[in-house]
Amino acid sequence: MKFNELDQRMRVFETAHDHCVLPGLWMVARLDGRGFTKLTKETHSFEAPFDVRFRDYMVATVQHMMQCGFRVSYGYTESDEISLLFDQESSGFGRKLRKLHSVLAGEASAVFSLQLGTPAAFDCRISQLPTANLICDYFRWRNEDAARNALSAHCYWLLRKQGATAQAATKTLSGLSTAAKNELLFQHGVNFNELPLWQKRGIGVYWEDYQREGENPLTGAPTLARRRRLRVELELPMRDAYSDFVRALLRPAP
Repeated sequence: MKFNELDQRMRVFETAHDHCVLPGLWMVARLDGRGFTKLTKETHSFEAPFDVRFRDYMVATVQHMMQCGFRVSYGYTESDEISLLFDQESSGFGRKLRKLHSVLAGEASAVFSLQLGTPAAFDCRISQLPTANLICDYFRWRNEDAARNALSAHCYWLLRKQGATAQAATKTLSGLSTAAKNELLFQHGVNFNELPLWQKRGIGVYWEDYQREGENPLTGAPTLARRRRLRVELELPMRDAYSDFVRALLRPAP
């Protein structure tokens, strides 16, 4: 059998189940760290429940993902997850989910591992969202999830550092209301409302325009050039204000 015939015959097994995101739909990729609890608490001794070094590794990974060839308008990270909003007209890899899932997971895993110094892996899933309102709802969902997780994490690690076992700490917190968790922290000198906002709301990365001074190569006259750069926002708003923030970012990425 000639190679071209063999190639055509075998390639169908790779592509038979290819699915593509329909034109006009927004894509949001969510990348989650695989086994990061063990990675951050056993393999590496990161401070619990939040560590600035880990935060900075995640932010750097988001920045890489927004500059590695994809048209990403907004990146968001909380805990060990990353969400990436693609430009509505993004056409990378023909919008094939198989390719997007594998390449995005691979890029994130590689850059995070390089920073960490040991292997780390992310998985990837893509939401296909037809309206701007659903885009805002998605990021609001993750933003509010960050707040819930931060409160529970601070309570859990407060108990653990006081000597409680993992099982006992989990049992103590089971069924506690938000108010009760806040009170638990407050009784031990921690005001949840005064903790850094990046812990409670996550971190946003987005493109901003700025003016850069330059020089006209022909006349030598000073000039101003318009450029774009990534901005890291550690103090994101919440609820409706966050929805408005996200809606303002629904524009093409560079």
